[in-house]
Amino acid sequence: MSELPSPNPKEILVHESSLEAGSSSHQGSTEQDEKLKAPWWSYIWDYEPGRSHEERVFIQKLDVFLITMLSLGYFIKNLDQTNISNAFVSGMKEDLAMNGNQINLVDTAWTVGYVVGQIPSQIILTKVRPSVWVPACELVWTVLTFCLAAAKTSNHVITIRFFVGLAESIFYPAAHTILGSWYKPSELGKRACIFHASSAAAGMFSGYLQAGVYRGLNGVSGFAGWQWLFIMDGIISLPICIAGFFILPDLPENTRAFYLNEKDRAMAKERMAKVGRAPRTRLGLSAFKRIFGRWHVYLLTILYIIFINIGPSSSVNPFALWLKAKGESVERINLIPTASAAIQLVLTVTFAIVSDAIRRRASIMSISTFLGGFSVLLLAIWNIPDGLKWFAFLLQRASVPYGPLSMSWANEICGSDAEERAIVIGIMNSMGYAFNAWVPILTFPQVDSPTFRKGFVFSTVAFGAQAIITAVVAFMYKRDQKKGKVHGNDAPEIGDEDGVIAP
Repeated sequence: MSELPSPNPKEILVHESSLEAGSSSHQGSTEQDEKLKAPWWSYIWDYEPGRSHEERVFIQKLDVFLITMLSLGYFIKNLDQTNISNAFVSGMKEDLAMNGNQINLVDTAWTVGYVVGQIPSQIILTKVRPSVWVPACELVWTVLTFCLAAAKTSNHVITIRFFVGLAESIFYPAAHTILGSWYKPSELGKRACIFHASSAAAGMFSGYLQAGVYRGLNGVSGFAGWQWLFIMDGIISLPICIAGFFILPDLPENTRAFYLNEKDRAMAKERMAKVGRAPRTRLGLSAFKRIFGRWHVYLLTILYIIFINIGPSSSVNPFALWLKAKGESVERINLIPTASAAIQLVLTVTFAIVSDAIRRRASIMSISTFLGGFSVLLLAIWNIPDGLKWFAFLLQRASVPYGPLSMSWANEICGSDAEERAIVIGIMNSMGYAFNAWVPILTFPQVDSPTFRKGFVFSTVAFGAQAIITAVVAFMYKRDQKKGKVHGNDAPEIGDEDGVIAP
């Protein structure tokens, strides 16, 4: 699955020798290159006429097993992460007397654990098989999710959430590191965003689950509806954790996945070598000197810090709290915000498809920035018609696709150095959440509900900063290309405003 032609995928140049033997209409042609019409589906998915049948089958295997497993893992991570918000507005606040800013402290505890675990995890990932490390941590956070159902005070919740954050910290950077080890730049954006879209699905499902649990299980066996939510989350997560031990394929240089044969493994290493994606080497002092001697780690980290902290924490849902203040029922409070998650899901996949097709990461990320910035500007004004306020709340999560696209971009920018790629992705995510441990308490404290005027004004300014840092990274990447610092046959060519245009 290679890159789509750019800038116009309707016509492509294909060398005669790269055509498959079955294409008899082109056999015997004396021309070196022939123009072919790309099929309609080339606008949506990868298209490379010269790709062998074996490579097509290989990538299909990866999509079926790797993407499915990572998506399910991210689904349960976000299900376990967002259930706090749903539980809070479904009776946990009253049962545990969380009437101050306790929910912010719960989120801070999770974030501190999340920050502490990330960089050590990425270092461990250079030494330990992902198929062992990732599912083991999933199993730990699943057990802790069960424990939340037994919490009797807000302090219990705060303590448990710290350890949940510690266990969950490994997943997102590890997943992007694994994806970047198997897929070429022209394939990566779609897979990263499809994987990330499972977080929107988790947000939607958590709302539906809480609404159903509250209606059908509230009070059963002496457990409140919000307690049953944690129990059901754990039951859903457990089989996914166990499956990960068998399905995650590790990395091309050490994979032992049952669905990849020897030819697949050789092909995986060859594909990564062609795009300049280096395999792992020893992680020593020289690697850290190399990593911190480049601009990548600094600018990409600033970019991700802004993205992670541009809105409220995951436990504070302004849309749901506004609905609660309006007197909506618990069921409607859980169900209505899922429409925003649905918009996030659709835009994430759409932006990914377009981004891979035209290979202009920063341009598509800027569209996400604009949509998110417009929505928070409306909410910062606040005194607007209710219909416009509904529109703003629904559109707010249009800013989320920026995240997985930025991680795909980082995979490409750091692609020629496996250790840099792993460490930079880890630092980006950990530093983003290090700020997230305290910034949302200042910008979106629970006591400002439901208007959050200070928070929405901050978000409006932050979206402006996000646009600027995106442009700066694009400029620096383009400068590197001009200097010949971007390697690999699949590396972007110079000439695009992002420095990311397909040959």
